[in-house]
Amino acid sequence: MDFPGELHGRLVLPHDPDWHTARMAWQLAVDQQPAAVVFAASAQDVSATVLAARRAGLRVAPQGTGHNAAPLGELNRTILLRTDLLGEIAIDPLTRIARVGAGVRWLQLTDAAAKYGLMALAGSAADVGVVGYTLGGGVSWFARSHGLASNQVVAADVVLADGTLVRADADTHPDLFWALRGGGVAGVVTALEFRLFPMTETQAGLLAWPIEQAPTVLSAWRRWVDDVPDQVTSLGRMLRLPPLPDLPEPLRGRSLVAIEAVCDLPAPQADALLAPLRALAPELDTCGTTAVADLHLLHMDPPYPVPAAGDGMLLSGLPSGALAAFLGMTGAGRDLPLLSVELRHLGGALRPGIVRGGAVDGLDAEFALFAAGITPDAASVVAVHAVLDELRTAMSPWEAATGYRNFAERSRGRFDAPEVAARLRAVKTAYDSDDLIHANHPIS
Repeated sequence: MDFPGELHGRLVLPHDPDWHTARMAWQLAVDQQPAAVVFAASAQDVSATVLAARRAGLRVAPQGTGHNAAPLGELNRTILLRTDLLGEIAIDPLTRIARVGAGVRWLQLTDAAAKYGLMALAGSAADVGVVGYTLGGGVSWFARSHGLASNQVVAADVVLADGTLVRADADTHPDLFWALRGGGVAGVVTALEFRLFPMTETQAGLLAWPIEQAPTVLSAWRRWVDDVPDQVTSLGRMLRLPPLPDLPEPLRGRSLVAIEAVCDLPAPQADALLAPLRALAPELDTCGTTAVADLHLLHMDPPYPVPAAGDGMLLSGLPSGALAAFLGMTGAGRDLPLLSVELRHLGGALRPGIVRGGAVDGLDAEFALFAAGITPDAASVVAVHAVLDELRTAMSPWEAATGYRNFAERSRGRFDAPEVAARLRAVKTAYDSDDLIHANHPIS
């Protein structure tokens, strides 16, 4: 493979001894088989890789962690461009702006920001890549009060399909800057700059009951979310947990219904809000003052790569019929191969146009559904996919008109309104007319 200039990172080819490790996604159930893997050590390496791919008649698929690797599909004519080594973190406490490289994971940034009394709009999992999550939109624990994480981006360093490194912001390449924020990939982002917020503590925690109480608990939660302020982000969740030592002992090997909530409110006000849920006598109650840097522990996402399959959809609402359908599919009477099925409350600042941003500045839906199961072998993949399809069909009467890329682990459905999709296609044509950049949810 002909690289212009010296490659400071690493090229790994199928005959190399570390090939299988190099091509591995965090999502271990996805068997990535690219033409080559490049670990880029700099933006210049990214540029060289793009140019080498163009000369070889290949494409380039940028990947940070590979949490949502499945929609990439076939990679046999594609260079997998790993950004793990792009680990820059710079925080300006005066402007409250963070600059992060495309290899930075959320735990690294949340810890760095906390030293200045600041927080970013991080997701629920500590080892998800900051850049990939943010470019997909980014629904954080503060989403209902602060909107999508992508709305807080102020600039991006991008390697274009011709190998040029540019800075995209509101004044320079504004159309590309608009498209990058939630709309798909028309270049390889090597670094992002975005706003931080002054906060170190919040009120957060989990309430859990035996799964048999799910109809009572989720019905109460559904009524409860109608009256909570935008400072409260919560989800209802059905859990069938394996007996893993990483899980808290009260949850290990249990089937539970749980409510997770983050309340950006004073403790007395948060306690008053939670009182109706606590009146249902949860078996476990961890709600209380929590360091923002520790919120990644709340959702209990696995801290290491796992073989799994999942998928999600947005719901226009959750009336009684929708909740009944959800409970019928996921309740105690079902023997499901799903580790988790959740309903996440949206609205507030997530409504489109409330916080202005890029191609996707909000989610035109009231709830997000996401389900996942562990898939250690091919038979389990088939079983989980079958249940995911069944769940999607059951909830389809309430499916929103658009979707959310970060929760779509199988490439399907429509993500953008027609006028947004048309503008995204124009940006893709202008910046990558040959479709050299291989994205997991591409601009069509």
